Amino acid sequence: MLLNQIHSPENLKDLKREQLISLSREFRERIIQVVSRNGGHLASNLGIVELTIALHRVFDSSKDRIIFDVGHQCYVHKMITGRMETFPTIRTLGGISGFPKISESPHDAFDTGHSSTSISAALGLAIARDRFSNGQKIVAVIGDGAMTGGMAFEAMNHAGHLKSGLVVVLNDNEMSISPNVGAVSRYLNKLRIEPYFTTPKEYLEYVVKQIPGFGSKLFNLLSRIEGSLKYLLTPGMFFEDFGFKYLGPVDGYDFELLEETLSFARDHKSPVLVHVLTEKGRGYKPAQDHLPTFHGVGPFEITTGEIKKEPSPPSFTAIFGKTLVEMAQENPRIVAITAAMKEGTGLETFAQTFPDRFFDVGIAEQHAVTMAAGMALGGLRPFVAIYSTFIQRAFDQVIHDVCLMNLPVTICLDRGGLVGEDGPTHHGTFDMSFLRMIPNIIFMVPKDEAELRWMLKFSLTLDGPVAIRYPRGSGMGVSLDRLEPIIKGRAEICREGGDLAILAIGSALYPAMEVSNRFSREGIQAMVVNPRFVKPLDISLLEKLFKKRVPLVTIEEGTLLGGFGSAILESASDLGYCPQVLRIGLSDNFAPQGRPVELRAMLGLDADGIYRKVSEWMVGRTLKKVSAF
Repeated sequence: MLLNQIHSPENLKDLKREQLISLSREFRERIIQVVSRNGGHLASNLGIVELTIALHRVFDSSKDRIIFDVGHQCYVHKMITGRMETFPTIRTLGGISGFPKISESPHDAFDTGHSSTSISAALGLAIARDRFSNGQKIVAVIGDGAMTGGMAFEAMNHAGHLKSGLVVVLNDNEMSISPNVGAVSRYLNKLRIEPYFTTPKEYLEYVVKQIPGFGSKLFNLLSRIEGSLKYLLTPGMFFEDFGFKYLGPVDGYDFELLEETLSFARDHKSPVLVHVLTEKGRGYKPAQDHLPTFHGVGPFEITTGEIKKEPSPPSFTAIFGKTLVEMAQENPRIVAITAAMKEGTGLETFAQTFPDRFFDVGIAEQHAVTMAAGMALGGLRPFVAIYSTFIQRAFDQVIHDVCLMNLPVTICLDRGGLVGEDGPTHHGTFDMSFLRMIPNIIFMVPKDEAELRWMLKFSLTLDGPVAIRYPRGSGMGVSLDRLEPIIKGRAEICREGGDLAILAIGSALYPAMEVSNRFSREGIQAMVVNPRFVKPLDISLLEKLFKKRVPLVTIEEGTLLGGFGSAILESASDLGYCPQVLRIGLSDNFAPQGRPVELRAMLGLDADGIYRKVSEWMVGRTLKKVSAF
């Protein structure tokens, strides 16, 4: 196998075209084998095999810098750059990352995981290169989906102004996770149908010579005219106007053409954009037929493409989507917004049922939030469904455009907490800290899927900003018909007890109940509280606990710095109390990758870990019996 001979990019240099074709096939087979076991980003990596090989044949990644936007398409890059033997560990606890990571390899130029950042990073590296004259070539590989993010165009605008030499490779596969939307997508679609041209003059010749009779004579005349006329018909004129030389469209599976074009771009002294056409899922029919499913997929059966799933209750995401459809059927003012994540946020049915009330803005979270503010100001009730990790990208818009005007926008934070194998760039562990500090916002966290339904419905009764955070994965399997009226700022006491009070927010509630049961068998009666609200807190209940000097334990699947436990301590201080409080959550570190069940065990957030931490904390303390509430 050629694959066994690839230990570094140098091993690619002398391979012939036929060998490169065979190697591409072997890379695809290895990716399918590993992802079928570990899960991962399959379709995007299958599509970029030849382009990645060509990049490493033209550029020297030990010195040059290749930045993969988002980074989920870096699997071939990792195998080429010395991680062939460890590739089977990708996305597992202690294994290599599914994204570029500078601490993992000198060939990884920049840690990525969110979209539309590569050109900015590349420009920064190019500026440093020019300052130190180190001769590096700088390449940003960005997908067409990431080009819907405004940050990419901010960077292109500046790069064109500085005229510093860098190469932007636009990996155009016609979609991100969901099919791409917007004017840029339509523009690229027009370019896809054009033949390959290196220069505006070649394109002008092609177009004019199609004119019957006098096309050739007309071309001879036009080709002598200086100025802007020859650019009127230039493919990629949009990019040329940004100050980039446009090359393409290029067939992403033609090694000779790829390397010729990349070599030209490498040696150019000013910014170049190489437009490469690829196909997501190439070489694996199940992925090609079901692209959204195989963008980020769990373990699957290779022969059929069938996803391996254990029977489980519906996910929080599915319950969110189902509930919002029900609400929208009753309330015509409800609209749904997402940022290129229709399937991921559970809004497929909403989009089908209410196509004129569903808005996919592309990878543009900032725009999504501010657009929602405008909708709310105009009388609509927008629900913005965005992963917790991605709402970070719209932090200013939440503050300035929603909360400052106290607008009724409901922000639905999917994948709050530890999300698993995608690792630190995707964990939703900071939302409680940075959202609860904003004036006017009401922040709710359901303990299960039934409570999520009622929180969504409750949000419609409020006249200001609301955030609802819920985890990735299956619900608890509770009855969805259970009616639990929600009162603003009111917690729920799930178990009475006078020796200890455990306040467990969201997904931590059920492990806390198990811990309480264990303590009960030891003669310790632990109250368990479902706070429901990160903001406002149930001050009445807290003051009762503070007065009776009940030892408190707070549990949250989020950072402890400024999180839910911090909010409890702030309330105690404001009320003049100094209670005994143990805060359990994530320390001041980025959580690693791994299956959520593994991470919770490792970080002490499962029932065993919580029980151990609380037991150790109680050693030497005399528990004071107090009456139940």
